[in-house]
Amino acid sequence: MIDGKRVLAFIPARGGSKGIPHKNIQDLAGTPLIGHTIKAALNCPYVDACMVSTDDDEIARVACEQGGWVPFLRPIELATDTSKTIDCLDHAVKKLAADGTPFDIVCLLQATSPFRTAEDLTGAIRFFSSNGYRGVASVSEVTDSPILMRINPQTRDNTSGPVAKLAVGTYDAHDEFIPAIPRTSTVRRQDMPTFLRVNGAIYINLVSDINPLLSLNDNPLGYIIPKSHALDIDEPNDLALARFLMKSAC
Repeated sequence: MIDGKRVLAFIPARGGSKGIPHKNIQDLAGTPLIGHTIKAALNCPYVDACMVSTDDDEIARVACEQGGWVPFLRPIELATDTSKTIDCLDHAVKKLAADGTPFDIVCLLQATSPFRTAEDLTGAIRFFSSNGYRGVASVSEVTDSPILMRINPQTRDNTSGPVAKLAVGTYDAHDEFIPAIPRTSTVRRQDMPTFLRVNGAIYINLVSDINPLLSLNDNPLGYIIPKSHALDIDEPNDLALARFLMKSAC
């Protein structure tokens, strides 16, 4: 609880991962992957409950063993390959309120970010509280400046033509590469501005602001966490790297 407001840590963990089967409960340094996020939430002094949202009985069992709370299974229609995280979050907070367990603040924590710490979450909640309860997304510094990035004009969107034409408006018939941002790259690297990216580790919003049209990635405030805490496990190479890093830290 912070400022008299009840805080829910919400961990989405559906069972249908394709890249890494049962990804959320894969072993990572002797602990199921999801256990690292549950631990971070439970060690944050502001979190009143740590809910895991899953459609999978095995993930639910492991989550409970790790100290998570699974008050109900996620409806199947909210656990497909095309389901949106915001929809399962919206469903969960409304059902909790209807069941007599309302919360004021929700912190969505991806189970695939095992290096995010309780201290990161604690600082982010304080930042959220001290900045008018406007939405927060964790960010970290990027390695490669987008000033040096180019859009491939041969890349096409899902409907009607080159992404470069839509993004910049300077596409021509020669298929030239287009700057990702319209700014000269003739500048010393040390003089380039610092760019940050949303890393998916922490999102914080008022429960009253949750709705199916809300984009968590577009939360207006960014809370910086170290790049080393922002590794997101999406494919087997990410899991192998996480295991190496965990082993190296021991």
